[in-house]
Amino acid sequence: MGSATEMVCTRGLGARFGAVVAVDDLNLSIGAGEIFGLIGRNGAGKTTTIKMLTTLLPPSAGTASIAGLDVVKQASSVRRLIGYVPQALSADGELTGYENLLVFARLFDVPRASLKARIDAALSFMGLADSAHKLVRSYSGGMIRRLEIAQSTLHRPRVLFLDEPTIGLDPVAREAVWEHIARLNTEAGTTMVITTHYLEEAEALCQRIGIMHLGRLVALDTPGQLKAQAGADTLDEAFVRLTGGPAERDAGYVDTSRTRRAAGRLG
Repeated sequence: MGSATEMVCTRGLGARFGAVVAVDDLNLSIGAGEIFGLIGRNGAGKTTTIKMLTTLLPPSAGTASIAGLDVVKQASSVRRLIGYVPQALSADGELTGYENLLVFARLFDVPRASLKARIDAALSFMGLADSAHKLVRSYSGGMIRRLEIAQSTLHRPRVLFLDEPTIGLDPVAREAVWEHIARLNTEAGTTMVITTHYLEEAEALCQRIGIMHLGRLVALDTPGQLKAQAGADTLDEAFVRLTGGPAERDAGYVDTSRTRRAAGRLG
């Protein structure tokens, strides 16, 4: 399914929960090395889409593939090709940064011979080498997010999915996380699929952006073309004109911040 350079492909992908259609007839084609953004209001279907693409949720309709592998029929092979940074905390605050990565490395069967080198390299790449042996409960929010990204890339995935990676972070921490994400894409060539409520970040980092509304993909193009299509000066204005309202970034921020604070690990 898909071409040799196509890393993510969906055809008629859908998700239904009873009478609720969360994702409806989604058709996507994401190329190798691309940073692709999915934006939309809360409940637009972004996270549900990510869960289907990462094999966490079986589709109700249609098909999806990663590097030509079907996410349902070849789920175990797909998992070896992808990394996933969810909204909720995945780092253990009672372990050090190094110990967290060690656990993930073993879960993903990183070869023992290269295990320490990979962990050290991941920590250094994410700017966490000096904090490697400190408990994660002492980390700031931005440091935790960078650690979680490091975890998700230890097995060198071809596609990295990031669901609201900077939600709940202050502007300085957000900028640091995005800097590392961009560097990972540039230096490792990792294909990335990102959901975000921060449209200025999507515009700065994503080659193309898909706008979801009520479970459907209502627009897909480069940031510049989306603005031109909507006759807008900014991506925020384009979003409003294409969907009929703002991206509800405050609601997303509050909801996810509350979730992360409940885990008791944000500094």
